[in-house]
Amino acid sequence: MTAVPAHARAVRFDHYGDRDVLHVADIPVPRPAAGEVLVEIRAAGINPGEIAIRTGALHDRFPATFPSGEGSDLAGVVLETGEDVTGLAPGDEVLGYSWQRSSHATHAAVPATQLIPKPAGLTWPVAGSLYVAACTAWAAVDAVGPRPGETVAVSAAAGGVGSIVVQLLALRGARVLAIASPARAPWLTAHGAVPVPYSDRIAEDLTAAAPDGIDAFIDLFGPQYVQLAVDLGIPSDRIETIISFEKAAQYGAKTAGSADGSTREVLSEMAEHAASGRVEIPIAATYPLDRVRDAFAELEQRHTHGKIVLVP
Repeated sequence: MTAVPAHARAVRFDHYGDRDVLHVADIPVPRPAAGEVLVEIRAAGINPGEIAIRTGALHDRFPATFPSGEGSDLAGVVLETGEDVTGLAPGDEVLGYSWQRSSHATHAAVPATQLIPKPAGLTWPVAGSLYVAACTAWAAVDAVGPRPGETVAVSAAAGGVGSIVVQLLALRGARVLAIASPARAPWLTAHGAVPVPYSDRIAEDLTAAAPDGIDAFIDLFGPQYVQLAVDLGIPSDRIETIISFEKAAQYGAKTAGSADGSTREVLSEMAEHAASGRVEIPIAATYPLDRVRDAFAELEQRHTHGKIVLVP
């Protein structure tokens, strides 16, 4: 069995700012409290929400305490268990999430209730980037309640969350209008969607692609798409956004996100979808922990297809 080391390495930032505030620090290995396990992390996805937290854009909702760690997604191997932990033992391969901003590290102590066994069919990068994107996608799709034969439009349809949303909608029998760059059209078509390229005539193109109307809209990019959905006459209770909270409040649209899908049941469902091949989780790139700034530089371009993952 792997021995527990004395020190870990973890991404830290000491004040709000651009990605240049990120650095990797040596820290004592966290010891699991009652109900927790120590995980040696093999992969940890990065997400746009972490950029917003690090820059201070979400200070009113999710303030940082400095020095701050970061990261929610994780997958790895259990090294040690705290008291009152059942069902997990050293050597078990797991995936899940931390709500302590601690997964961008070599080791993290995580509540056992936030972990599930890693299916054998999942690679480490997929397992380590599953939680935020997959549970957010599940919640976004659930929020609009698609029925077979309905038409649903999705912005940023080829991104980390969007690529999963598109597939979940297809599994439910919906017709998906996938708004994305033309370069992503072949992948979207192969996964059951109708690609609609970004343009200044997006409203006309969506209307042409759905002459009988669009039943629901999932926005994964920005407030202009909530406005677009309203302008297209879609009822507010069938408009969902994971990013445009002020615009959603203006029109009464929904704002379901990863917290709404944060159950072991949802995570297990999504892990089985991924392991079986029913849902593909594209991996855009992997980076070592020391290149965390480069990983976020790529993410901030907002043109990646799939997930970017740190591999400690």
